[in-house]
Amino acid sequence: MTACAIEGGTAGAATTADPGPEESGEPEEPVGAESAGVEGTAGVEGTAGAEGTAGAEGAAGAVPAGPAAPWAEAPRAPGTFTLTADGAYGARLTAAPGAPGEQRAWYPERWTLDGPEPYAVPLPLHQPEEPDAQVVPLADGRVLIRRRVADRQMFSLLYPTGPATGELALGAVECDGMTLLPPSPDGSSVYGLSAGDHSSLLWLVAGGAFGPELVAEIPGRCSGGVWLDRAGRMLALDRQLPGGGPVKAVAVDLERNGEVTPLLQIAPESNDRLLLADADSGLLLIRSDAPGHDRLGWGVLGSCLPVRFPECLRPADVAVTPFAVQPGQMLMPESCAVALRIDGAAGSWVGIWRPQGRRLHQLAAPEGWSAGAGYWSRDGVLHLPYANAATPCAVARIEAPGDDGPLPETGGTGRTDGGTGGTEPSGAVTPPVVCKPVPLGQAPLHRTAPPD
Repeated sequence: MTACAIEGGTAGAATTADPGPEESGEPEEPVGAESAGVEGTAGVEGTAGAEGTAGAEGAAGAVPAGPAAPWAEAPRAPGTFTLTADGAYGARLTAAPGAPGEQRAWYPERWTLDGPEPYAVPLPLHQPEEPDAQVVPLADGRVLIRRRVADRQMFSLLYPTGPATGELALGAVECDGMTLLPPSPDGSSVYGLSAGDHSSLLWLVAGGAFGPELVAEIPGRCSGGVWLDRAGRMLALDRQLPGGGPVKAVAVDLERNGEVTPLLQIAPESNDRLLLADADSGLLLIRSDAPGHDRLGWGVLGSCLPVRFPECLRPADVAVTPFAVQPGQMLMPESCAVALRIDGAAGSWVGIWRPQGRRLHQLAAPEGWSAGAGYWSRDGVLHLPYANAATPCAVARIEAPGDDGPLPETGGTGRTDGGTGGTEPSGAVTPPVVCKPVPLGQAPLHRTAPPD
């Protein structure tokens, strides 16, 4: 896997309806369908400009841009809301209703998001789930669940059947801990990563022929997990070699017995992690401390342009994490809209940014948003799943705001806009001279941003 030179430069879960008997297949009247549409009382519709707004506040739709008010009555989910690669299904653990302060019973819930209206299907079994269980949806509508039982990791597929929940046991892996990776782009495979101090084991826990299968043993301690292609063959992991040292992203070829090749090497001693990758455009979202401190940057796989660290992606007193990239922008990485989760003292809200615009738009999230969950349509509409006291299942749709006005010069150092959608230059001052594309693993950090 090659690219070109690079330069310096808590999910809030909602209380859902009490799970009751289910009908065979999909329910005729989905949970929350009567109020989950975009134009319904809980929906969000419309576009947001540089000072645009988005939210879920009745039929009016828009709320002022900025952090959303926390929903104090919602129980906090123990894990995240996970989406399939195409955004058709989602899954999470959620809590049964109960009085404030009462211990809640956790159970899996599957969301169907590719129809005219989203709806949720509860998947409870005969006993509640532990808060550390993980759920991942598959493209066929089933939900994989990982449970820890003593020193083993147990895996099953859950699905609605008649008035109950069907369960297909897949097997177990003996290990102290395991993290499920994002669903494979093929829609049918799920991988788990068990990290140790000296090596990490990559398991195919769903989609194999005979239960969980060991795919590769990778030297070093691995974390992360980003898919680099749409075939589900190339997986990027962040690895620290045995004995310590910096963390570097590597590519793992699953069709070549887990062959590992370097992917990111910005500076010899820098920690270079891959956060997101888009297979269509090659856009990469990277976190690295090569500029002198931890920064969010972007690069292009297979391009000779350097990685840049935009100033607008480090607003003061908040943490910024990308979670979705607009697909379908073939050979147009700079035009891809990127959705970011912004966490601050007031809660979590949404950021939208394009490399070519160098402008971070900050928008209010819908009440009850599963922070960090969402997906883009090819035409630039961001879908954010949420649930609150008014609706147990809904999706807010936000059209990517435009980047109006002239772009700042690359060599600039100051802010050109003091608003929430401020435009700022890249942290890279001038790009280095590159004669030919080189692998990302050989690309040095040529220049860094001047100190603030």
